[in-house]
Amino acid sequence: MTQPPQPPNDPPQGGFGAPQDPPPGGFGAPTPPPAGGFGAPTPPPAGGFGAPTPPPAAGQPTQPAQPGVPQPPAGYGYPQTGAPQQGYGYPQPQQQGYGYPQAPVPGQPQQGYGFPQGMPPGQPPQQGYGYPTTPMQQQQPYPPQQDGNGGKKFTTQMQIIVAAAVAVVLIVGGGVWYAASGDDDKTDKTSQAGGTTGGKGGTEKGGVLGGGKEKAPDDPKSKVAFQLPLPKVTDVTRVDGSWLTDKAYVKTGLNEIVGYDPVKGTKLWSIPLAGQLCAASRHMSKDYKTAIAFQESKPTKQTKYPPCNQVGALDLNTGKMLWSKSITAATSGDAAVRFDEITVSGDVVAAGGTEGGAGFDLKTGAERWKPRASTDGCYDRGYGGGEALVAVRTCGSYDDPQLVIQPLNPADGAPISSYKMPPGVDYASVVSTKPLVVAADVGDTAGDGSGISDFFSIDTSTGKLLTRIAADAEKYAARCASTKVESCSQLAVGNNRIYVPTEDHEGTGEYGDTNEIVSFDLKTGKPTGDRADAGDRYTMFPIRMDGGNIIAYRVPPYDKGGQVVSIDGGTFKQTVLMENPSDESIRDAETSFTPDYSEFRYDNGRLYLSSTMVSKPHGSLDEDRRLVVAFSRG
Repeated sequence: MTQPPQPPNDPPQGGFGAPQDPPPGGFGAPTPPPAGGFGAPTPPPAGGFGAPTPPPAAGQPTQPAQPGVPQPPAGYGYPQTGAPQQGYGYPQPQQQGYGYPQAPVPGQPQQGYGFPQGMPPGQPPQQGYGYPTTPMQQQQPYPPQQDGNGGKKFTTQMQIIVAAAVAVVLIVGGGVWYAASGDDDKTDKTSQAGGTTGGKGGTEKGGVLGGGKEKAPDDPKSKVAFQLPLPKVTDVTRVDGSWLTDKAYVKTGLNEIVGYDPVKGTKLWSIPLAGQLCAASRHMSKDYKTAIAFQESKPTKQTKYPPCNQVGALDLNTGKMLWSKSITAATSGDAAVRFDEITVSGDVVAAGGTEGGAGFDLKTGAERWKPRASTDGCYDRGYGGGEALVAVRTCGSYDDPQLVIQPLNPADGAPISSYKMPPGVDYASVVSTKPLVVAADVGDTAGDGSGISDFFSIDTSTGKLLTRIAADAEKYAARCASTKVESCSQLAVGNNRIYVPTEDHEGTGEYGDTNEIVSFDLKTGKPTGDRADAGDRYTMFPIRMDGGNIIAYRVPPYDKGGQVVSIDGGTFKQTVLMENPSDESIRDAETSFTPDYSEFRYDNGRLYLSSTMVSKPHGSLDEDRRLVVAFSRG
């Protein structure tokens, strides 16, 4: 696994693209794409995405004229500046938290983990994840690499392919970086993102839940259902947050949350916000309620980055704000407490950050707990939600932190048990709350920007470690933002197993990479023998669980559309649920949604791809980018 390029020191000049209305007829119209629109001036390199296209220099925009190009994250996923102060949620220096240029704030890209780089089209970011210790090292998830060109001849065709790839780079100057994001689980509506447990439906067979809601279609072929233009912004702006209900597809916009008809894409309702969103829960309650954190006001000349101190609950069925509020605490002085992240578990909203954590009743907004001074220098940095509620608690000094994982009683935030992470862990991410799985980069040893060197399976009731699985960065792939507790992607947890993709490797064909999805037992840490092949020239990753089955997305080669598949949790047999069009303009639109900076939502024959970051226009180069592209079967 190679290490991703380092981020530039400054945001790309001119941002990442102008919001435009969809072209007449949408993607795939019979007329040729507009100049500077979808696709490069020369054909994509045969061999599919991942052709040897060198990335652009740091600080330069990625490949132009592709909708949904990755945006520089301006929030979670970056190391915080300044050292946390002593005390439970003790107030931080002003450079910490949203609202100050030195910290991760909406509208200001930060340096560090996760900054988008111009990787070759279709190439997932190189990261490691989820391999157990010695037993797992013995597993060969794919054939070992051959010397030189993998034992294959560098034919005249391959020389032409490489030459074409170089020509594309010289002309369009960039590429696209792939990763993955979560999806929603309609079996258990409390979870709308990958990296969570499977639903409660199905029957138990040999440790594997049987059955899922997603069934094999008569015809998996899809079409573009609708597309939404980018909002007009003047700076890098966060728009993460998307949810699916029985009545609407809901997406964050500019200073608003908008509900759309899930089939037509017409606007159903809008919830205005006082300022821009800065955090959104991955989870909903079973009656489609969720929570967000947002800025207290819109930017002004005097306050370019308003603080993120507002918490609100949304009813996504009715399109109403249930409540919104800010709180003060002993840790924040006279100012309102600022929050970096937010989640939902059952009927509680939990918000965390460097000023400590707070809990609220989802329906009423009543405070369950809030930051309070502590003599041991500890505070709740953030929470994992979904089927249970888990806190990542930070103690000690900034230079020598001690992290503690605590399953909580949602009624009052009291810990049920505690597990101390090993020394050398600065940040930890909750992969799943039930079963409890935590990922961390111990001693900064991952070396690939993934935020993961190991993951830990923990017994909730006792706080004891069940198994620790090391992550071979050269074999397994996934990603967790190092400073956000609930951020992991490209993996799923269910059936008491963790499902992870292998790194891309050479396939059996003459050209093109492929990979597999494998699993490991969360009690023993040993490989289970599960293996699902992506197929030649495709790569894939899990996006969520569906009962005991795994829903996965296949990244296509240059001449195909993407696919959504269901992998049977017992037999690992794959069923194609959706196959997207291979038309060039549609394909370019689909593949330019890089899942590290996009959200994937799939349910019942509909796939929604949406951006999580937008920026100010960059001339005609970005005129074809989109906020959302939706596909539907049939």
